Amino acid sequence: MPSIIAPAVAAAEKKPLPMRPTPHERDGRQPCPDPGRPHAQTHHTPTAEPDSMILEALRRVIDEQIGPRSVGAIYSNTDGAFEVLTVVRDPAQARALLRRRCAQWALIVQDVLRPGAKPFAIGSVWTTSDVLLRPDVDEARRRVQQGGRGGGTR
Repeated sequence: MPSIIAPAVAAAEKKPLPMRPTPHERDGRQPCPDPGRPHAQTHHTPTAEPDSMILEALRRVIDEQIGPRSVGAIYSNTDGAFEVLTVVRDPAQARALLRRRCAQWALIVQDVLRPGAKPFAIGSVWTTSDVLLRPDVDEARRRVQQGGRGGGTR
C-alpha cells in the first residue's frame, strides 16, 4: 500500500526559500551606516507648569458640564430627581469613583423619590432635559436677600 505522506527530504536537498522584498524600513539584513530611523525617538515629558489658558479653558468646560448642580441642589431628569451631596473636582478621585480613565469630575447624588436610596456617583453632563428644582442653599438665600423667589428656576 502506497504511503499518503511523502518521504522525508533531507535538509541538504531542500532549496532555500526565496527572500521577501525589502520592507520600507530596514530590518537588519543589509548593513546600515546610519540609524534606521530618520530621527531619534525622544520621550516628551510634561512641563512643570501647565499653561494657564488651557487650565482656564478646562475649568470652563467642567463648569458647563456640571451646570447649576452644586451641593444641596435638587434637579430632575428622565431618570428621576436627585439631590447633590458632593461635587468632586479632583480628577484622580473622580476617576476612582466613576471607574473611568478620562473623568475630570464627579457628583455624588441621592435619589429623592425613593425612600432609603443610597448615594451614588455620576458623571453625566448637564443637558437641556435636566431641570433644576431647588438651587443650593446659598443660592436660595441670595435670591431671598435680593427680593427674588427662593424656589427653583424655570
